[in-house]
Amino acid sequence: MRILVTGLNHKTAPVEVREKLAFDGPKLDEGLRELLRLRNVEEGIIISTCNRVELYTHVKEVESAIEEIKQFLSTFHSIKPESLEGSLYFYSERDAIRHVFRVASSLDSMVVGEPQILGQVKDAFDFALKKKATGVLLNKLLKKAISVAKRVRTETRIAENAVSISYAAVELAKKIFADLSEKTFMLLGAGEMAELAVRHLINNGVRDVTVANRTYERGVELAREFCGRAIKFDDFKTELVNTDIIICSTGAPTYILYKEDMQRIMKERKNRSVFIIDISVPRNIDPEINDIDNVYLYDVDDLQGVVDANILERRKEAERAEAIVEEEVEKFLKWQNSLDAVPTIVALRNKAEEIKQTELERLFNRLPGLDERERNIIMTSVNAIVNRLIHPPTAALKEDHEDRDALIAMIKTLYGLEENGSKNRV
Repeated sequence: MRILVTGLNHKTAPVEVREKLAFDGPKLDEGLRELLRLRNVEEGIIISTCNRVELYTHVKEVESAIEEIKQFLSTFHSIKPESLEGSLYFYSERDAIRHVFRVASSLDSMVVGEPQILGQVKDAFDFALKKKATGVLLNKLLKKAISVAKRVRTETRIAENAVSISYAAVELAKKIFADLSEKTFMLLGAGEMAELAVRHLINNGVRDVTVANRTYERGVELAREFCGRAIKFDDFKTELVNTDIIICSTGAPTYILYKEDMQRIMKERKNRSVFIIDISVPRNIDPEINDIDNVYLYDVDDLQGVVDANILERRKEAERAEAIVEEEVEKFLKWQNSLDAVPTIVALRNKAEEIKQTELERLFNRLPGLDERERNIIMTSVNAIVNRLIHPPTAALKEDHEDRDALIAMIKTLYGLEENGSKNRV
């Protein structure tokens, strides 16, 4: 049994190549069916996201399977095979197991520690299960990958620090205000990064949203999207009296809020804390405002400093996560290696059961006068003898031996066992 990973991601292929290989919509169902029709493929799972397309397969023979899968990708997506050279990667056995565990744990993501990939892995696995595309090996691999990812998140702090400008703004807001759901928020302008920060704030409990944009119609559109309200841009200073959190991204060439403006506003607010994020470049908020008590002003460089520090912290946590992955890879390999002995163990037990039943039947025919109690005593004794006899070879087959193949061959020879080539999907 061989595990093979075939794929490309944000590190090996540009978006124009990744999007050509995407299995989106009905392509996923059709693609999975076609994948399983390949001669060397026994089981399959397809993961297709904006940053990666990967095929997890259980194959008969690795090199042949690689050629078949390359041809499949080329034909299915109508792409010349040479256009994929340098973009595809192939991992088998230990490397494949490690890669799947790292992907699920977000160690291979563009943003290390991001939570979305685990959900995407689960969705791909669930889809393959429904289509009966998986069996014993891939079911175990994906269940283990999910548990490894959960262990990484439980035992490390890999996902705890913000590594984007927009999310860093939210993390800072949470440090200043214990409960964001009770705070009012204003968006000044409509920059993409600022809008993303608004979404993060809403996801973290902010409900009272006001939008002030120079183009009022655009402000109304955004306010509707955020379930908030729009105001005229010229009225924003008046509204700041009742606003706790402000994110500014207007694109104005000069400051739109000065120190004297904020001093007046704070007096009317009775000095209640205000958190201001100025994402604009050039800055739109007078930096001297930061000198006012209970006003917390951060610009894009401040946020980048937080992000850089958090990225460094995530890298440290990633080292701990990698150690967890390696530990779990060894456990999985030990389980996988034990599967090689399963047919022999089953054959040995069947052989023992066959001999036992034959001899019991012969004995009972020679002793027809035995009552039910006596027959049960004999059967119990014989069962105990048989179990004790087959226990040593069975236990030896289950252990993790370097010479497992030689041991299997020896036991087959000693007991006259037939090769059991059947494969069961679950």
